[in-house]
Order: sequence, then structure tokens, then C-alpha cells
Amino acid sequence: MKIAIVLFNLGGPDSLEAVQPFLRNLFSDPAIIRLPTPIRVPLARFIAGRRAPKAREIYGRIGGASPILGQTEAQARALEGALEQALGREHDWRGFVCMRYWHPMTDAVVRSVARFAPDRIVLLPLYPQFSTTTTASSLKLWTERAKFEVPTRTIESYPVEPGFIAASVELVKQGLSDAGQGPRRVLFSAHGLPERIVKAGDPYQKQVEQTAAAIASAFDGLDWAICYQSRVGPLKWIGPSTEEAIARAGADRVAAVVYPLSFVSEHSETLVELDIDYRRLASQKGVPTYVRVPAVGTHPLFIEGLARLVRDAL
Repeated sequence: MKIAIVLFNLGGPDSLEAVQPFLRNLFSDPAIIRLPTPIRVPLARFIAGRRAPKAREIYGRIGGASPILGQTEAQARALEGALEQALGREHDWRGFVCMRYWHPMTDAVVRSVARFAPDRIVLLPLYPQFSTTTTASSLKLWTERAKFEVPTRTIESYPVEPGFIAASVELVKQGLSDAGQGPRRVLFSAHGLPERIVKAGDPYQKQVEQTAAAIASAFDGLDWAICYQSRVGPLKWIGPSTEEAIARAGADRVAAVVYPLSFVSEHSETLVELDIDYRRLASQKGVPTYVRVPAVGTHPLFIEGLARLVRDAL
């Protein structure tokens, strides 16, 4: 039996020239800017043009491109291997990477899956916590474009999946060790979201809280806090912000061990915002030690967890 697993993520520009069209695709999404199309599309062009210079500077600091595609491909190959190891070669497991705002995008991936001609399809968003702005947007576009007449199963979220949590615990444990023996605080940093989206019923914040609590429960007496990064625009966003949490750690004279629990791969938000900008802020605010914990990536426990989700879905 041939089984296609479609792994969804946001994507990222693969060159500095791709930054502006990537941003235009992002802000054209009705899940991001909730306005009628005649207003949203020209507004997206305007915002992309305004933000492109700053975004190009950010991507220039990490080599001129996003690393997300290569990392997601590595996760797809690792997942194929985990499924083969668990269930043997009776089935042909094939992982397809599908990005929302840059290549490979939905239409191209639909064609690739069609050429594979699967007997079953599993949709696997690489967003552990569900949001209308990420998971729902990716799945909605796939459903509109993909018309396969084979059984399709969808994994919508997995904020406390045991493999994801176990991998996170191992990484945080190493981060705490790297921070030394003094007072330490784990900051669970998640991508932010406008407050009005959460008030409209988006479960993202609640699921972020579930993830953080599940990780923290593996430690005795852990000092920890949830915070949110990457705020843009004039709207009020959920908080507290990661900047505020870092300032508080400085005031309390505790080491900051920062874990990006809503990211499963490295993005500009982790490699620039957390590794460079917030590290500098931590120094300015008197944080004794600043440690950034890596995203789960291809951690074996996380990949085993994804494989378990796929098997359960089938």
C-alpha cells in the first residue's frame, strides 16, 4: 500500500529576491489579514513592499535564505525511516513537504502526490498547537486544491503528544545544564497572535499553555513562564511578550533558558530574534546567563511521536 504523508509548514524565502513575494503571499492570506479580497490584496502588496527591506536585512543575517525547507525535508525523510522501522516495508511511505507561502506550495505538491498515486493520505501540519492562522489556513487550501478519491486522514494538533513532550524535556534539560547552577528560569517562547483572534475562539494560546505545562511537569520545582514573540503591527497581541519576560529575568537576576515551544524547526524567529536580538536584550537587562534551547527538529523522540500520530490516524 502506498501512503502519502503531507507535512505542512509556513515556508520561507529561498533568496533575498524572494523575500518580498514571500511576504506578499503571507499577507494575502485571508487567515492573516481578515478583510475582503479587493482590500486585502492591494494592502498585502503595500505591506510587503514596506517590510521587505527590514526582512531582507534579517534573512541576510542568516545567509540570505530561510533554512526551513531543508529542515522540513529532513523531518520528512526521518519520518519515512521511523515508519519503515516500526512497520517494515510492507507499505510505501512517502513524505511530501508542503509550504503555505513559498515553494514547494500547495498546487505543486498536489501534483506530486497525484504522480505518486497513493492509496491513503495523511495530512500532518508541523504546528503542534492549532491556530486558524497556521494549521487551518494550510488545511483549507489543501482541501480546496486536492481532490483525491482515496481515504484521507487529518492530524490537526498534538500539543501534548508524548514524543514531542519527551524530546522537548530532553532539550530543556540540556539547556538548564548549560545555564549552570545558579537560579534559572525557563521561558517558553511561542509565536505571538493578535488578541482578537484568540478572543474569536482560536485555541492556540490554550494549547501553548498545555505544551508548556506538560514539559514543566517533568521537572521538580521548575521556575518557568510562557511568553510570546514576533509581534508586528498596531493590534494588541497576547502576552506577556518575550521582551518583557527577559527584562523580568534580568530584574530577578535569574538565568534565562529560552525554549521556542511552538517551532519544530529553526526559522528567522529563532536564529535572529532569539539568538541575536533577544540575547543582546538579555545582556542589556542584566540577565546573568542566556541560553537558547534548539527546536525539536529531527530529534528521534519527536520523529517517533510523529510516526505514532500517523499510525494512529490510519
